[in-house]
Amino acid sequence: MEYSNSSNTDQQHPQSCLEIAMEIHRVVPPPHESAIQKLKTTLKETFFPDDPLRQFKGQPAKTKWVLGAQYLFPILQWGPNYTLKLFKSDVVSGLTIASLAIPQGISYAKLANLPPIVGLYSSFVPPLVYAVLGSSRDLAVGPVSIASLILGSMLRQEVSPVNDPVLFLQLAFTSTFFAGLFQASLGFLRLGFIIDFLSKATLIGFMAGAAIIVSLQQLKALLGITHFTKKMGLVPVLSSVFHNTNEWSWQTILMGVCFLVFLLVARHISIKKPKLFWVSAGAPLVSVILSTLLVFAFKAQHNGISIIGKLQEGLNPPSWNMLQFHGSHLGLSIKTGLVTGIISLTEGIAVGRTFAALKNYKVDGNKEMMAIGLMNMVGSSTSCYVTTGAFSRSAVNHNAGAKTAVSNIVMSVTVMVTLLFLMPLFRYTPNVVLGAIIVSAVVGLIDIPAACQIWKIDKFDFIVMLCAFFGVIFVSVQEGLAIAVGISVFKVLLQITRPKTVMLGNIPGTDIFRDLHHYKESMKIPGFLILSIEAPINFANSTYLNERLLRWIEEYEAEDQKKQSSLRFVLLEMSAVTGIDTSGVSFFKELKKTVEKKGAELVLVNPLGEVMEKLQKSDENGEFMRADCLFLTVGEAVATLSATTKLQPSTNAV
Repeated sequence: MEYSNSSNTDQQHPQSCLEIAMEIHRVVPPPHESAIQKLKTTLKETFFPDDPLRQFKGQPAKTKWVLGAQYLFPILQWGPNYTLKLFKSDVVSGLTIASLAIPQGISYAKLANLPPIVGLYSSFVPPLVYAVLGSSRDLAVGPVSIASLILGSMLRQEVSPVNDPVLFLQLAFTSTFFAGLFQASLGFLRLGFIIDFLSKATLIGFMAGAAIIVSLQQLKALLGITHFTKKMGLVPVLSSVFHNTNEWSWQTILMGVCFLVFLLVARHISIKKPKLFWVSAGAPLVSVILSTLLVFAFKAQHNGISIIGKLQEGLNPPSWNMLQFHGSHLGLSIKTGLVTGIISLTEGIAVGRTFAALKNYKVDGNKEMMAIGLMNMVGSSTSCYVTTGAFSRSAVNHNAGAKTAVSNIVMSVTVMVTLLFLMPLFRYTPNVVLGAIIVSAVVGLIDIPAACQIWKIDKFDFIVMLCAFFGVIFVSVQEGLAIAVGISVFKVLLQITRPKTVMLGNIPGTDIFRDLHHYKESMKIPGFLILSIEAPINFANSTYLNERLLRWIEEYEAEDQKKQSSLRFVLLEMSAVTGIDTSGVSFFKELKKTVEKKGAELVLVNPLGEVMEKLQKSDENGEFMRADCLFLTVGEAVATLSATTKLQPSTNAV
């Protein structure tokens, strides 16, 4: 096929001819599938994109039973090949993370307004459950700061942990049960895509805001204030701090500043030199030991420094009789469980996948959801509150050389020994040191380099991140998260309802057509309006697309009137249109009528299987399925239609 390209500038250039030999390929309809087959394919791609049953295909019955047991209990997969060498590595890493888990467990329980002993209970049973059910080798399980903060703040809105501590504890265990039930249900029903609504930008902003709120809450312990606000916002906290300056204790402030600096320096050393991971891992326990000795030696509890007090000895008592599945607070427990479940699940899976990528193994998201969910359900019956995989402990576990989930078992055994024999040693531990441990731990949640990267890449995502950040700081943790998720969903809806459409032009010397705005050398083909729709067409965007394409046509006609040429063909490049519904079919019918009224013809290029099938079924008069209205590529369409109409088209520079 021969057509020429020319540029209209201030001076007329002679026409240059480009010979293009092109073989025309026929567009064929997709193979026939029954409604049942389509439904089966859709359900499989929606809920089983990883096809977990493929490992069972062609296997004998006995092997299938073994594979099934290994799928449900990953410990059966790596357990038979476990060696003494692996055990030595896991013992070292397990003892290392235990030194971090014990002080953090006590600290995070106080952050959740729960008895400190509950934090240790939550570092004993859940790791054992996860070691059997979890698929991550590096995830170190236990209480985490953000979930602790959310749990405590949401429950405290209706129940006082001071005036009614038993009811508060019951609601905490009940919320943990519902969090686990929700998490396990997501995994079992393979609905993990729900947590994807927490985008990276949302999480970075939320975590940073929550870290600041958590740190501000520790001003009570770091300054020695007795009367402190129950609100979580920035303004109420600072107002409470400066309205109670008479309660500030210089002894508490001095001890808090010294140990906080020590913890931050230890953390900085481990970041700069990862081989010295043990410095930051052991710093919290060292702080607890030193501060406890100082308080005991100088009787500092009589000089303004508050202490934990006596802690109960013994292993986790059963708590299934404390779960409240009725009464006026049931809604609060469900809501709290839902929010803390989503946050802890998102954090646990993200941490597990991060370290799995570093060691080149795979973590199954749905199995992790079931493992974390069952872990919390079991935990709620054994005096534990919401737990998940913490980044700080998992990083220490990874750097300490953990090989399998046995490191969690070693940590759990260490906590068990502590619960049985070492609890009296924590009696004189000052609360100010626990506050310093929390602050040093949550500082790592403020990821400034990631925020700068988001600003570079996507300004809208940066706005979402700021909304999450300021929402958490100035409103509340759960409302801030809801605002950020709402804006993220709005962005997705905006992309669906306002899909991108671009005008294509020919790159000279080729049969390639690209966006005129992007590729400045590309040329329009006179008589042809070539548009690309870059989204599925459905009820949410069909009206917008109809109006937008009509505007493209009117703008093209107005431009061509000046050049004394007429519009002959409207080509729609549909490679990115992955699906349509009945509104989409109506859109094509209306567009075809509109184009024909203007004396032009609508041509479809590369319609995909589902789109072509639905258009074919609705095409009673054979309007869309004519050979001269369907083409595989834009180049073939332009060449064929130019030859059919006996045009010698010339392209105008854009």
